[in-house]
Amino acid sequence: MFPIRDHNPSERTPYVTIGLIFANLVMFLLTMPWGLNAEGLWVYGALYAGAVTQGDMMWGLLTHMFLHAGLMHFAGNMLFLWIFGDNLEDQLGHLPFLGFYLICGLAAAAGQISAEPGSTIPMVGASGAIAGVMGGYLLLFPRARVDVLAIIVIIVKVFTLPAWVMLGVWFALQLMGGYTTPGDSGGVAYWAHSGGFVAGALLTLPVLLRKGGSRFWSRTDGHPPHDPIDYGHRSRVPQIPRR
Repeated sequence: MFPIRDHNPSERTPYVTIGLIFANLVMFLLTMPWGLNAEGLWVYGALYAGAVTQGDMMWGLLTHMFLHAGLMHFAGNMLFLWIFGDNLEDQLGHLPFLGFYLICGLAAAAGQISAEPGSTIPMVGASGAIAGVMGGYLLLFPRARVDVLAIIVIIVKVFTLPAWVMLGVWFALQLMGGYTTPGDSGGVAYWAHSGGFVAGALLTLPVLLRKGGSRFWSRTDGHPPHDPIDYGHRSRVPQIPRR
């Protein structure tokens, strides 16, 4: 189950979100075996918690955000960034959003390092920074509508959920995964996701307060402060009332 779009249009072009997706795409093409296969970029650009705690390979705190381990890893992260990033960039402004994104990525790295300070497993991916975007989105637009694709064996269905349900469930799953997955086992960096999400919500809190806090929610009822997109397909056949 994963989101495919929201009903929350941005009011200006999200240049930074587009730029981040492009930067991730370039690095993805550089590092994949069927691309330029610059494997060294992946190996030395990843984040190694054990190295960072010893003051080594500190650049990994930043570079890991632009590397991915495969097509699905890359595509999933960029989909999440595209769905939620444009609206947060709309509210924060272009340069503040870039700073917000990078800080959330650093907070995500800190969360994973705190959980597994001696780990030698490389961590890559933009998901920690994107989790921060999701945390900020949840704070500003808790009732924005998000279309979710659910695949259950052979059943494929799209249904709409309020953002607080979809993002709340996602965050709960990260916490559950962090507590139940054996440390230093590889796989999903649950504590990076959790750390980024919390950082994003905390960094967005001053923005919410400047907008009036609870008064902002009262004015919008938790929805976007503009008309949502309606993805319904209306028939072109005119409706004739019965007489």
